[in-house]
This record gives sequence, C-alpha cells and structure tokens, in this order.
Amino acid sequence: MNPGMPQKLSLPGVKQVVAVASGKGGVGKSTVAANLAMALHMSGKSVGLMDADIYGPSVPIMFGLGKVDQSTTPFPIEKFGIRLMSMGFLIGTDQAMIWRGPKVAQAVQSFLAQIDWGTLDYLIIDLPPGTGDAQLTLSQSAPLTGAVIVTTPGEVSLIDARKGVKMFREVRVPILGIVENMSYFTDAAGTKTPIFGVGGGMKLALESNAPFLGELPIDPRVAQCGDSGEPMVRKYPDAPIAKSYVALAAAVDAAASAASAAGLPAVEL
Repeated sequence: MNPGMPQKLSLPGVKQVVAVASGKGGVGKSTVAANLAMALHMSGKSVGLMDADIYGPSVPIMFGLGKVDQSTTPFPIEKFGIRLMSMGFLIGTDQAMIWRGPKVAQAVQSFLAQIDWGTLDYLIIDLPPGTGDAQLTLSQSAPLTGAVIVTTPGEVSLIDARKGVKMFREVRVPILGIVENMSYFTDAAGTKTPIFGVGGGMKLALESNAPFLGELPIDPRVAQCGDSGEPMVRKYPDAPIAKSYVALAAAVDAAASAASAAGLPAVEL
C-alpha cells in the first residue's frame, strides 16, 4: 500500500460496514441512513449507525438525543436498539465546528477506532455530502463492504451523485446500489405525482452499471419523525414508505453479502 495512505482499521466484531453517501446535500441522505439502519434492526440484524458529518451532525436529532456528559455516558449510545455515535453527542446544537480537513479526518477515524462498537451485523456510516476529507478518509481507512448512493430524480442531484460514484470507484469501494429518494408523492386518491423529476435513480444505476435498489416516496411524516426523534420506519411501520425501507434493507443486505463474499484484491493507490 502507498505510504501516504491511511492504514485500514480493524473492526473485528463488525461483519458489514456500509457507507450511505450522496454527492450533494438536500437529498435526504441522513434520513435514508437512519431509516435503513432501523429497518435492518427490525429485520433482526444488530446495527450501529455512525454519523460522519462533523460539521452538521443530524443523527442525534433523528433519534431524540443531544449533547451528553462524556464522563458518565459511554459511547456508542444505544437508542431503539441501534448503537449510535455522532459529533452531536459532544457539542451543543448551536456550536459551530470550525475545523480544517485534517482534524475532521482525525475525528472520523476516532469514531471508528476508539469506539467499542461490539458485535454488529451492520455498521451504517452516514457520510457528509460531497467528496472531501471525511469521505476520502473513510473510503481509504474504513473496512467498507460497499457504498449506497442516494439521489433524487432530478438532474441537479444526479450531477453530484455521479461524482460520489466515481470517488468510490477510484478508491476501490464497491457500489452496492443506487437508491432514489423523494421519487413521487401519492395523494389521497392514490395518484402518484413525480415532484422532483422522473427516473433519475434508474438512469444513474444504468450508466454506472450499479444495482438500482428502489424508489422511496415522499411522505410528510418522514420529516415530522426526523424532527421528533423517532425514525419513520419504526413509528409508522405499515406506511408505504416504511415498507419501501424494509425492501431497501433487504436489497442492501443481499448486495452487501454478495460484495463481502466476492471480496476485492488489495490495490495500490
């Protein structure tokens, strides 16, 4: 391995490590990561969720948590059966993280290496948007099984999602698949309206030669659940979008198992 490359970290108790990424913000990536983790847990898996967004952590809010007393609270914190770690447990919601890239990378690595995640079937990592230091550090140093790319149907989202796909390919991380969020809204009469465009997720999957993991519809309760601290898939398990998340969890599980079984040879970068 190139001497400038971070050494791969060892997580012996974690079977699969899956990054949830997007090229840009505003596509609901953290919501997808939280509900994917919850759906995997509800399917019987032991799951951890690591919030790698140092500047804008949102996982604590989505799970009804906040800053904690580090002297009395061991990490990771468990909520709804999921083990959680986030910078949001260490700082207040009104505190800005004014850090340069190397310090961000150091924090991300410490979340992996210095937290006792225990035995997990899945560690889901919610990456910040973009292709900067945090994303590169995790891609090069974390034992990633693969990445799930989140996009919305429109072309503006696809432009940046393509960059995320390219980054993971360049660092030899398998793309487990593409998931299209905010695909359509279904009204009381059952009519589906594609508010943000049509078919972008499938288009990206085809041009990237990556699996298409499915569509996630728009439901106003998703935002309400995120603000109130309980993932949609747990609070409203019979809702159509919750069932979409259950299907997504099954697809990710199958793709991760296949990627893990296939393995990838070590490469020089």
